[in-house]
Amino acid sequence: MLFWLALVPAVWAAPVLHAPAEVGVGQPFLVALESSGELSEVRFVWFGREISVRPMHRDGAWRAEALLGTDVGQDEPGERQVVARAMANGREVSTRASVRVTAVAYPEQHLSLPPAMVTPPAEVLERIARDREEARAALATMTGERLWRLPLLRPVPGDVSSAYGLRRVLNDKPRAPHRGVDFRGPEGQGVAAVADGRVVLAADQYYAGKSLFLDHGQGVVSVYFHLSEIIARPGQFVSAGEIVGLVGATGRVTGPHLHFGLALQGRYVDPMSLLGAVGE
Repeated sequence: MLFWLALVPAVWAAPVLHAPAEVGVGQPFLVALESSGELSEVRFVWFGREISVRPMHRDGAWRAEALLGTDVGQDEPGERQVVARAMANGREVSTRASVRVTAVAYPEQHLSLPPAMVTPPAEVLERIARDREEARAALATMTGERLWRLPLLRPVPGDVSSAYGLRRVLNDKPRAPHRGVDFRGPEGQGVAAVADGRVVLAADQYYAGKSLFLDHGQGVVSVYFHLSEIIARPGQFVSAGEIVGLVGATGRVTGPHLHFGLALQGRYVDPMSLLGAVGE
């Protein structure tokens, strides 16, 4: 007697996109695409920008991650969509998740300053415009290689003197919110790179003073302002914890400190939740 064995094809499970259901304006978050089958050509789309990610294979599963966020200076609360596209087991797949961006009650600071400290003279306006374009181009850097890892290193050991999101009211006129974090530090203290990266811009700018922009891949760019000295050079690869500059008071400041910023695909986020130990 002959018996026929029915071959049942394995059930193919589509990749799963993990994203937070809710996040505050200015807060960074991690998204991940996971699959039991092979992943390749993974791309995340957030606010119309596409981020190419190289997936990792670990413990029998495939996973691709990206850091995303919103900017207190340019984004409003509301429902947003993150889209993931990839090749999974040779099939083209697309999935999406809703992320509710909520308002955050950032503090306000009221200051009275001499007019010269608030309004720049007319002769420097052209320079300021050039500085902004230069910085915007650096923040738009989008390289595929992932050089960052979490947690990021803390660039200096000092306490925070001015938090992300702080809105200053100068001489009764509201200004743009603070899109970075100011750390206390003495003049000449070493500033560490928060992750492996490459220098995409080293410049002396009107407001930011001596400034450094490091590309960590996938649209993750860290910035270091008001340095007394820039040590790393354009195009140089630096390792996490490497000293890339010295704390200073260059640019439009009243005393030495480090303004540290973290941009994700051109959007400045609050970096504090991503920072771990002090770099050495």
